[in-house]
Amino acid sequence: MAQPVSAEHAANYFAVRSDWLARRKEPILEPELPIVDPHHHLWDRENWRYLLDDLLADTNSGHNIVATVFVQAHAMHRADGPEEMKPVGETEFVNGVAAMTASGIYGKIRACAGIVGYADLTLGSRVEAVLEAHVRAGGGRFRGIRHITAYDADPKVRNPGFSFPPGLLGDTKFREGFAVLHRLGHSFDAWLYHPQLNELVSFADAFPDARIVMNHCGGPVGISSYRHADVFPGWKASIEALAKRPNVHVKLGGLGMRIGGFGFEKPADPPSSQMLADAWRPYIETCITAFGPKRAMFESNFPVDKGSYSYWVFWNACKLLAKGASASEKADLFLGTAKRFYRLDGIG
Repeated sequence: MAQPVSAEHAANYFAVRSDWLARRKEPILEPELPIVDPHHHLWDRENWRYLLDDLLADTNSGHNIVATVFVQAHAMHRADGPEEMKPVGETEFVNGVAAMTASGIYGKIRACAGIVGYADLTLGSRVEAVLEAHVRAGGGRFRGIRHITAYDADPKVRNPGFSFPPGLLGDTKFREGFAVLHRLGHSFDAWLYHPQLNELVSFADAFPDARIVMNHCGGPVGISSYRHADVFPGWKASIEALAKRPNVHVKLGGLGMRIGGFGFEKPADPPSSQMLADAWRPYIETCITAFGPKRAMFESNFPVDKGSYSYWVFWNACKLLAKGASASEKADLFLGTAKRFYRLDGIG
C-alpha cells in the first residue's frame, strides 16, 4: 500500500502530467557530456510513485547520466522501533535500489551511488547511534543527512506536510547533533528559504570545516507576498556572503517547485529549455559567479520539479546556461563537484 499523504501536503506539489510533458520535443544537447545528478528522490506515495523504473525512464531519456545521489524524502521509514531510528528504513530501501543498478543489468548508470538520509539533529549527542545505523544500512554509500530547516511566517509558503520550527540552525541541541555529524565525517544538505540564508551564514561560520551544500539555489521564494523583483537583491547579497565561506557548496536547480513562483506549469504547452534558461539565468549565473564551478553542481530535484518540465528539457536548459563555460568548468558543474562533495570514487 502506498504511503498516504494529506490533501494539504499533496497540494504543495504540482501534479506530474506525462501527456503534457510529452508535448515538448527537443534534440538532446551535448549528449556525450557525463552527468552526475546529485539530487533526486524516490518514493511510493498515494497517487504518486517514483521508483527505480520511473527514475530510469528519466535518466535514459538522452542525456549521459552516469550516476545519481539520492536525497531524503521521508520515504520508506520503518513502521516499528524507536522513533529516531525509523528514518534508517529509507537508507535500507535506497541501498537496495543502488545495489540493483550496481549489478549492471540496467546499463552503465549507478543510481543512488551516494545516499543522503535523515537523522533528527535535535537529538543532540544521541544522534550518533542513528548515524551509525545509517552507515551500517548504507552499504558504503551513506554520505550524510539533510535535516530540512525551511520555515516562513507565511503559512502559504511553508510545506504543510512537514512542519519545522523557526531558528533551528541556531538551536543548541541542533548544533550539538551537527557537531556529531561533522565529527563522523558526514556532509550536510541544507534546505531553507531565502529569508533564512543569513542564518546559514552564521551556521557555516560556527562549523568552518564542515562540508555543507545549500539546496535549490538557496530557496528564492516567489509566491504569496514575495515577488521576484523584490526578492532578488536581498537573495543575491546573501548568496554572495554565503559563498565567502569556503566549506559551503551550492546545488543549481529546484526552481520548478511551487515556492519558486515561475509559473512553468500554467501554459498549455510545457516550457522549452530556452524558456527555462532565460528565466533562471540571473539566479544560476549569480550562484556560479559567487561560488565558482568547483563549488557548484546542477541538480534535477526530480520528481518534485517534474510537474513543471521534463528531465531531458531540464538538462538541456542547464547546458544552455553553461554554454559559455570552458570544458573544465562544465566538467565540474555537471560531474566533478558532485563527485568530490559526495565522495563518489570510481564514477565518471
